[in-house]
Amino acid sequence: MIYHVNGTLEYCEPTFCVVDCMGVGYKLSISDNTYSSIVGHVNEKTKLLTYLQVREDGVELYGFKTNDELSAFKLLITVSGVGPKAAMAILSLLTPDRLSIAISSEDIKAIAKANGVGPKTAARVVLELKDKITKQVFTASSPEAMQVASVNVIKSSNLSEALEALVVLGYSRGDAQRALAGIDPKLDVAKIIPLALAKLIK
Repeated sequence: MIYHVNGTLEYCEPTFCVVDCMGVGYKLSISDNTYSSIVGHVNEKTKLLTYLQVREDGVELYGFKTNDELSAFKLLITVSGVGPKAAMAILSLLTPDRLSIAISSEDIKAIAKANGVGPKTAARVVLELKDKITKQVFTASSPEAMQVASVNVIKSSNLSEALEALVVLGYSRGDAQRALAGIDPKLDVAKIIPLALAKLIK
């Protein structure tokens, strides 16, 4: 098993890169997010974590700039019907933190926007992974990751009513839940909605 490659970034494009390690060029399939983080470092030293897929018809190496993205990838490919290519498509659209929030908030539409991933597959991702999303899966140090727990605790009837109102106004359920996170559930709905809207229109 190849855990990582550490060498000179020789070539980079949105779907793959080539890293030279002591004269051997390793081609790695990458997500748009990893591409964005390394594209400015061609001909420089770089280190990518890896996942090696071995199939009957070939071998493919996937590269990840962060452990969070690798962890998200490994979690996604446990979902029935989600292979490495679909997982990479999802991670090209959503960062690990955003994916975690989308799954926790059951934002199927956000996941379904990934290339080649339809609503049915996105629904399976949410169904099979929602209970597996924990603070140990993704780094909880970023503000977005810290929202994951908040998204799941919108239990108050006032917050629930405000959530539905925001959805009716055209906001996605995921965006509405993120806007409601941190708002005092004891407030009246009439006060909650303007506070949430203030966050949404920033």
